[in-house]
This record gives sequence, structure tokens and C-alpha cells, in this order.
Amino acid sequence: MLSAAMLLALYRLAKGPSLPDRIVALDLIASLSIGFTIVFAIYTRQVRYLDIAAIVALVIFIGTVAYATYLKKKYYD
Repeated sequence: MLSAAMLLALYRLAKGPSLPDRIVALDLIASLSIGFTIVFAIYTRQVRYLDIAAIVALVIFIGTVAYATYLKKKYYD
């Protein structure tokens, strides 16, 4: 399931008609990468991978908020 979603997101990233579509696809790819990391952590029973996933999730969130702020200023100012 994660692999199929990753392929669809990569397609949207390559063929996205607009920049916001590509940014959402990139955000989805990053979130799916976190999903892969969590599955790998469960499979290997290594807790340290969960810490990495949490840090990456925070960075992705900050990036998404920054991009949304940029779009808000661009379209409403």
C-alpha cells in the first residue's frame, strides 16, 4: 500500500499542473517515507528509528506551514 501510494505521489510530483500540487505531492512523499521508517522500526524492533521519524515529521510540518504562509502572502497581498 505504501509503495503504491509512493508511486502515485511521484507521478503527481512529476506531472502536477501547478506548484501547490507538486508541494502537496512532496509532502505526501515525505509522510510516506515516515511510514516506511515506522514499518522498518517495527520490523527490526529498533526504537531509534521512531525518533528519526518524529524529527522528520516535525521538519515536514514546519516546511508545510512555511509554504502555506508564502502562498497566503502571494495571493492575498
